[in-house]
Amino acid sequence: MISKKDVQYISHLSRIYTDDHEAEALAKNLEGILTYIEKLKKLDIKNVKPTSHVLPLKNVFRDDILKESLGQKNATKIAVKSEKGSFKVPQVIE
Repeated sequence: MISKKDVQYISHLSRIYTDDHEAEALAKNLEGILTYIEKLKKLDIKNVKPTSHVLPLKNVFRDDILKESLGQKNATKIAVKSEKGSFKVPQVIE
């Protein structure tokens, strides 16, 4: 059984402040979780395949389509400023 003192100790280790009321509520919640885990341990899962998801996953991405790239001249045409075939941007590092 998890006591209020156990919760306060764990809270102290985690550097989380809990008052007496919160520690008592957390102790009850944790006790309920542990009780449920004990119920789950009793289930027969010998014939159950391990899964990482409950639903089947499928790739939602489209296939890659090869296209010609934009090219340096066309890219610098649409730039606000360009110089010697490169984008010109304001200096940010002094």
